[in-house]
Amino acid sequence: MSSIGHRGFDARSWLFAPGDSARKMAKAAAGAADIVLIDLEDAVAAAEKPAARNRTADFLAAHAESDRRRLWVRVNPLDGPHTLADLAAIVPARPGGIMLPKSRGGQDVRTLDHYLSALEVAADAEPGRIEVIALAPESAEAVFTTGTYRDAPRLAALSWGVEDLAASLGAGTHRGPDGGYGFTYELARSLCLVGAASAGVAAIDTIHGDYRDLDGVRARAEKARREGFRGMLAIHPDQVDIINAAFAPSVEELAAAQEIVDLFAADPETGAIGYRGGLLDRPHLARAQALLATRGQS
Repeated sequence: MSSIGHRGFDARSWLFAPGDSARKMAKAAAGAADIVLIDLEDAVAAAEKPAARNRTADFLAAHAESDRRRLWVRVNPLDGPHTLADLAAIVPARPGGIMLPKSRGGQDVRTLDHYLSALEVAADAEPGRIEVIALAPESAEAVFTTGTYRDAPRLAALSWGVEDLAASLGAGTHRGPDGGYGFTYELARSLCLVGAASAGVAAIDTIHGDYRDLDGVRARAEKARREGFRGMLAIHPDQVDIINAAFAPSVEELAAAQEIVDLFAADPETGAIGYRGGLLDRPHLARAQALLATRGQS
């Protein structure tokens, strides 16, 4: 399983599980997902939210502290009536992190940090332990704020949501004529990636909605990794192994990266080095070091 640490984040697969189903939460936690996202938002009807909060808190509390590091909770949006009740129920059970949906910008993460800090004190929990992934953009407003997350406290990753964004825009579909995302949604996806890089956190691509289309999941995940995303959201356990494999560098990639690092280490004062008929400069070294770091190498 990948390591998890603030601003040193390496979690490839993020699997949703509804917070109103103990069976589905247990199944997700028993699987290979790097992060299990217990959902109190879209997966739970309004009338069932109080019971789902309690069920989620009980589920978290039943796990050892080390296991809870990978058990995160998607709470309800800050501009709705449920968020504080969600947090009050689950913070004492010490989840590894919080997913903040429909984030309007870095200020929402700062507001969430204030809530979490107060609740951690009340629960005698370790201050700042709970990390945050923000879903941005999921609305028209949030498309314009993806560059506001730098220095947002607790932030470990950014992701985005195509279905909610389409609803916000009043669109009939988010697909283009070729079946891929339309221009507006590719723009939003790119802004999520750029915003995450600007903030120094991991970019996590959104779900592949057809859980039976495993070839599509693989293609999407491989494309996302090439572009700079560090992981991908999943809605079904069958997607997890595919996502994990797609975001794991091959033996050949790791060997090539180590070779590049070793070349620069042998001549640390140089700015560029000849390599396999081409020329390597410092950005190539940075990418090689980042690749090795994702697998815990140096």
